[in-house]
Amino acid sequence: MIKLSYSTFGLTNLDFLRAIEVVDTAGYPGVEFSFHRDQFNPFNLTDEYLDAIRRKLDSLEVTAACMSTASHFFTPQRPHEPSLITPDLAGRKRRMDLVGRGVYVARRLGIPLVSFGSGFIRDEHVGNPSVNPRELLVDSVCQCLKSLRDDDDITLLIEPEPGMYIETLEQGMSLVEEVGSPRFQLHLDLNHNYCSETNYLEALGKAAPHAKFLHVSDSQEGYNLKLVKMRDDLKMDLNFARYLIYFPETAEYLLVDPDHPIYFYDAMPDVKQKKRIESILGSVKITTPPAFVDYNSLYAGQSPFESEIFVYLISVPGLTYDVLERARPIIIYLRSTKGADGKFLMDKMVANTLTGIVHFHEIPGEGTMDFAATFKTLKENGFSGYASVELYHHVASWEKALADSYKHLSQFV
Repeated sequence: MIKLSYSTFGLTNLDFLRAIEVVDTAGYPGVEFSFHRDQFNPFNLTDEYLDAIRRKLDSLEVTAACMSTASHFFTPQRPHEPSLITPDLAGRKRRMDLVGRGVYVARRLGIPLVSFGSGFIRDEHVGNPSVNPRELLVDSVCQCLKSLRDDDDITLLIEPEPGMYIETLEQGMSLVEEVGSPRFQLHLDLNHNYCSETNYLEALGKAAPHAKFLHVSDSQEGYNLKLVKMRDDLKMDLNFARYLIYFPETAEYLLVDPDHPIYFYDAMPDVKQKKRIESILGSVKITTPPAFVDYNSLYAGQSPFESEIFVYLISVPGLTYDVLERARPIIIYLRSTKGADGKFLMDKMVANTLTGIVHFHEIPGEGTMDFAATFKTLKENGFSGYASVELYHHVASWEKALADSYKHLSQFV
């Protein structure tokens, strides 16, 4: 059986106890708790407050289904960092401590599941190839498992996510197998899986027996853009994505798009660099002459695309945050500038995924996911548990998100 839940991560402008109440009032059988810097901060929680939460739960019908240990918790502009694969042990211990605090809350409140992600390969991994992220991750998970007591009825969950070291369900299942503990299983985020699996339903069917919890949101196709550093052996597949190439020697960028290649410059490139640009474009059979745009002329302020660009940039692995942030005005330009055909240069939300589906949490029913087939596949392959709606992109319109999600999803569970 699949029961609906709603994550407090989509209700962060409410008082936490009030957030539990509105989920119950909306008819959801479950509520997922998520650590949040301002709403449910584990470093500020007291046993007295946790007891108040327990009393609130006891007074309502809703059940606390899972404790999410908040990937965005430490530094809002650098979410997921530090992670369980951070090369610096101090960083890994900060993340392990947060998971441990999640275990403590789960124990006090009778929550059976505690969830976390693997983290991303960052520039410090690239610059330190002797570090094995897999070894770090396995060790970190094993250390987190040590926070469980013998009498705890708590299972830790890994949540694969687009761009992360553990991105696909196959990678998640492989990690679960290597750790080899019945107290470590999978958390499936259907949005993430839709973004990362070329055969989505088949992958869900294989993963369902290992899964204990679901995140639910909708999504749709986007403009798949791979932000990569220039190197001599760079291979590009324009059937898969477009490319934004970063040149470290000048900190300039080349958009490789057959419809409108663009070079973003600080100083107009010399003859040698222009020939290099032509060679790169020619390697993927682009004959359209590139446009040249002065980077310093680009708008770099707030835009209507903040949320989607933020999610995009944090999902790009292997580059420094300065490289990623410097690309931000370029994406604003592409999303807000029309070409000669009257269409925006980037006419869909920006994506960095294995399928071109956008990692942006839409209200269920407002994207292209087939929830009837999704839930049918999960149930037929043995999944039973809570499916928690996670809509942190819709905090400002939480009432609509809460109601519309329940109305759409209750047809299928």
